Amino acid sequence: MITGRVVGVNGNMVRVEVDGNVRMNEVAYVCVEDKKLKSEVIRIRGKHAELQVFEITRGIGVGDLVEFTGELLSVKLGPGLLAQIYDGLQNPLPELAQKCGFFLERGVYVDPLDPEKRWAFTPVAKPGDVVTGGDTLGTVPEGIFQHRIMVPFNMREQYTVRRVVPAGDYTVNDVVAEVEDPQGEVYPLTMSFYWPVKVPITAYVERLQPTEPMVTKIRIIDTFFPVARGGTYCIPGPFGAGKTVLQQITSRNAEVDIVIIAACGERAGEVVETLREFPELIDPRTGRTLMERTVIVCNTSSMPVAAREASVYTAVTLAEYYRQMGLNCLLLADSTSRWAQAMREMSGRLEEIPGEEAFPAYLESVIASFYERAGVVRLKDGSLGSVTIGGTVSPAGGNFEEPVTQATLKVVGAFHGLSRERSDARKYPAIHPLESWSKYRGVTDPAKTEYARKVLFDGNEVAQMMKVVGEEGTTLEDFVTYLKAEFLDNVYLQQDAFDPVDAAVGVERQRHTFDIVFDILSALYSFTSKEEARRFFALLTQKFKDYNTSEWDSADFRRLESEIRAMVEEKTTGRDEEAEYILSRKVESHA
Repeated sequence: MITGRVVGVNGNMVRVEVDGNVRMNEVAYVCVEDKKLKSEVIRIRGKHAELQVFEITRGIGVGDLVEFTGELLSVKLGPGLLAQIYDGLQNPLPELAQKCGFFLERGVYVDPLDPEKRWAFTPVAKPGDVVTGGDTLGTVPEGIFQHRIMVPFNMREQYTVRRVVPAGDYTVNDVVAEVEDPQGEVYPLTMSFYWPVKVPITAYVERLQPTEPMVTKIRIIDTFFPVARGGTYCIPGPFGAGKTVLQQITSRNAEVDIVIIAACGERAGEVVETLREFPELIDPRTGRTLMERTVIVCNTSSMPVAAREASVYTAVTLAEYYRQMGLNCLLLADSTSRWAQAMREMSGRLEEIPGEEAFPAYLESVIASFYERAGVVRLKDGSLGSVTIGGTVSPAGGNFEEPVTQATLKVVGAFHGLSRERSDARKYPAIHPLESWSKYRGVTDPAKTEYARKVLFDGNEVAQMMKVVGEEGTTLEDFVTYLKAEFLDNVYLQQDAFDPVDAAVGVERQRHTFDIVFDILSALYSFTSKEEARRFFALLTQKFKDYNTSEWDSADFRRLESEIRAMVEEKTTGRDEEAEYILSRKVESHA
């Protein structure tokens, strides 16, 4: 074992004089007060290595022993990951709490996977089969999924299966197969193995362009600012605008198989709320607890800063692992700003040349490398798996021009910008419809969606003009445009998360509802006064809100829809020319 001695301490950075050769990202343990504190090599200069310590560095002094493991910072992959709550180093927090009590002790590390639990293994591979990294040896049931027991991803040669155990119950550390390489060396394989967190898992045939929408059942997202399955998106916004709540709603309702939440520096109070709520939430897909298909990697703002970076990479590695099983995974990182702040702190201690606002000059490349680990992949058996990454950003004062937000916007496919103005007005989700954007295709007709967006922009222009000249200074036509934009905002862009029907809206209902909204927005009306127009849209808005909360295709639903259509037809004199063109083009394409 290679060892070293501490020669300097600066916060959570420790400088070590090494007695041999070490490598970047290697794990080392700083020995202090009969404890071993886990750390990672982040820079090497001659005989000196600089480590970031994942624990509080209190008590470390010059001359203390450091032991280098020769292993990269890794996570343990295997059955038993689902429903777990880990810290950034993949220690299961419930087990840590049982071992340490109310306050977690430093230097205590627990096996990520229960070594005693037995899993019902069913072999798939047979003696004589030729396998390579990522191929399936067998399966075990894990919740509602069949967890594939795979050949470790770093075994890139072709191996011949010599032995596979018969079907039965085994632990994650039991040998379930033996394979032989071309040189004749035999390797025993268990149901679990380690993988370095900063190395992407690439044991697939090809990466594909994300095209299918990841349905979140949030109307403003699915219709106006969609997220592709296997794509990326970010949610920047000021404190208190609803970033964490929006992520939690997405995790409950998104049409994905696995949800991984990386609380990488979020405030402890919000994380505690998540930990308390998720085990009690019912999964709308299965009727069982939502936690059964969720993994939480928890590193709050009160934990050591170095673990924030580890938690992000731990979470994305777990997501890639389940993608290799042909599953669709959603990774929610909250909040990447605090991860970037941890990088800034470490960069300062390394005395690197700072970039904008003292963030490291390589901030953009690090953020890009994280989001690039999302994607849709085709596996060796022809099935598809995906990792979708959504990260929140907490810019100070809601300033979207700051470096972390700008670096994130350059690499993501959708931008859901939260607005202080909208959250203060109790408009939820507080996604700003004029500033947000998406490069992906949504669940509705793109031409109709663009028309509705134009109504929002035109209505906003009228609203700004009315602030100067007043309502009396606008024409009736402009005032109706303003009312249409307000109607769209109130009945479609906002949802009631407390209503059992309106909280999550499926694709079929979104398309049906949006077609009605489009008809209302594109209609030309015969109003004689602004007061008449205001009364009409106020009544229509209330009726539509009742319509949104009625059960899909129920008697109330059909009755309210008939009343809404009758109201609109009574005041309609025609349709906007642009809308007529959109509808005629659609008819021609169907023909």
